[in-house]
Amino acid sequence: QFTVSFSFQACTGIENIDEAITLLEQNNWDLVAAINGVIPQENGILQSEYGGETLQGPAYGPTSHSAAGSSTPSSSSAFRHVVPSRQIVERQPRMLDFRVEYRDRNVDVVLEDSSTVGDIKRILENELQIPASKMLLKGWKTGDVDDSTVLKTLHLPKNNSLYVLTPDLPLPSSSHSGALQESLNQNFMLLVTHREVQREYNLNFSGSSTIQEVKRNVYDLTSIPVRHQLWEGWPPSATDDSMTLAVSGLTFPCHRLTVGRRSSPVQTREQSEEQCTDVHMVSDSDGDDFEDATEFGVDDGEMFGVASSALRKSPMMPENAENEGDALLQFTAEFSSRYGDCHPVYFIGSLEAAFQEAFYGKARDRKLLAIYLHHDESVLTNVFCSQMLCAESIVSYLSQNFITWAWDMTKEANRARFLTMCTRHFGSVVAQTIRTQKTDQFPLFLIIMGKRSSNEVLNVIQGNTTVDELMMRLMAAMEIFSAQQQEDIKDEDEREARENVKREQDEAYRISLEADRAKREAQEREMAEQFRLEQIRKEQEEEREAIRLSLEQSLPPEPKEESTESVSKLRIRTPSGEFFERRFLASSKLQVVFDFVASKGYPWEEYKLLGTFPRRDVTQLDPNKSLLEVKLYPQETLFLEAKE
Repeated sequence: QFTVSFSFQACTGIENIDEAITLLEQNNWDLVAAINGVIPQENGILQSEYGGETLQGPAYGPTSHSAAGSSTPSSSSAFRHVVPSRQIVERQPRMLDFRVEYRDRNVDVVLEDSSTVGDIKRILENELQIPASKMLLKGWKTGDVDDSTVLKTLHLPKNNSLYVLTPDLPLPSSSHSGALQESLNQNFMLLVTHREVQREYNLNFSGSSTIQEVKRNVYDLTSIPVRHQLWEGWPPSATDDSMTLAVSGLTFPCHRLTVGRRSSPVQTREQSEEQCTDVHMVSDSDGDDFEDATEFGVDDGEMFGVASSALRKSPMMPENAENEGDALLQFTAEFSSRYGDCHPVYFIGSLEAAFQEAFYGKARDRKLLAIYLHHDESVLTNVFCSQMLCAESIVSYLSQNFITWAWDMTKEANRARFLTMCTRHFGSVVAQTIRTQKTDQFPLFLIIMGKRSSNEVLNVIQGNTTVDELMMRLMAAMEIFSAQQQEDIKDEDEREARENVKREQDEAYRISLEADRAKREAQEREMAEQFRLEQIRKEQEEEREAIRLSLEQSLPPEPKEESTESVSKLRIRTPSGEFFERRFLASSKLQVVFDFVASKGYPWEEYKLLGTFPRRDVTQLDPNKSLLEVKLYPQETLFLEAKE
């Protein structure tokens, strides 16, 4: 492989090794087909004679190989080793040839590889008088493409065969055209017998599949490259590998074929390791596979650096695995090593956890559950995994709409374990259906939809299907699921709306209760404060009354008018305008007057006693002086005034 990739880079000038390997893999490591796919022969890359300047160094002449008793110009070629840094030929627009089949007509289209798929449709629109929007252009090796796809990105060979479907247009009245269209939509069962091992394969193909596609699928099953396949049973009319099965003359619905390996001579190396490697190539058609390693005297395992038996030694899943998550981790790793990284994203966890992830979230987030049941001993497994389960369209659709869970049914213990899980979750009828499946009917693809009370198995897809049929059945399941999901979303929205109304009512009621409680508590606090203040006021009044009574009792008796001692008569006016009078001995202290005023409810701490002429504050005087000393004798009128 290193020599082939090095030679391919030298011839094409492609410096990126990843790009070179990708192009070689697309042509099954057929060096001639890969080079012609990048730079066609008319540009002078691979021809029987070299023109221009002769390169110094060893040259290798052409080597002819015969196939089925005939030879074609493409079956022999001369190849010179070219220094990678040397510019071999100036890049020119590459021309691609398309033969497009529509009903009973064939249209040849030649375009540059810089054109788009839409350009092909516009040419066909003029030739076939069919609107481009009504055309479905089929036959692409990479699957369906859209109108904006540039042909260069598809890495197509020079010669290509396509066909047009017009499902939106009525069929013509011609019975022949109607029969052809019907044949394209039919499925052919090919009973292929492998002569060397006496094993029979039952392969299901649509009428739109080509003979070349059948041969490539048989290569995956038998490991016989297309160029080495020797067939018996094809109808005489099947002269071109690009011909569809519908027009090849096969017996419908079943047709029996036999395939064996064509013997080929062993080539030996003449040159030493210091010289350039002598590469011999044979190509029966643009799409043939790279000649297998037996042409060089080594087997397939040596060619890829490993023993061929080691390719099938690692099981997909350990037997009697205690933890389903660990088993799924090994399954995913082994699946990637066998079929590449472009595969469905398998859910890592138990089947119950996959149910929770797919069915028990919000209605808008729910998905279908796809259960892939693998079986290494089935003849269909390799084709189903590599060409259908790993197709980009299938991988993308599954990742968007499904939770994908996988299990390996190869080992009896794992098979019994899954049947037990199946009985528990889906019932005995589904378990019995899977139990009765034969090995060659595997792999199986179960489509599960979760319902309110149970889990329903919508579809059981067997391995003998096509990419288009698999996609159609997945889409049909999605239609059923989408209808159910819309009902669930509606019910969930209505339930959430009712719950929101109830929550709002409960919240409003709670707020009202809190407001009433806060109001009641405020009233209670206010009443408690009023009661407290009232108690304080009463206590203060009682205290003042007690002080007043005490002062009143402590006052000396009022002297009589006819008393022989000097008597001072005081007239006191209150703030309310009332007057009260009393006689005091002129020798009495001023404090006695203060006590008398306080006994009337006007303590001198709160009121001041003012004299009139001259105006003065009597309470500022010394209370221990006598009335005579402070000149409140023989009589005086005083005013009570509240202190500020």
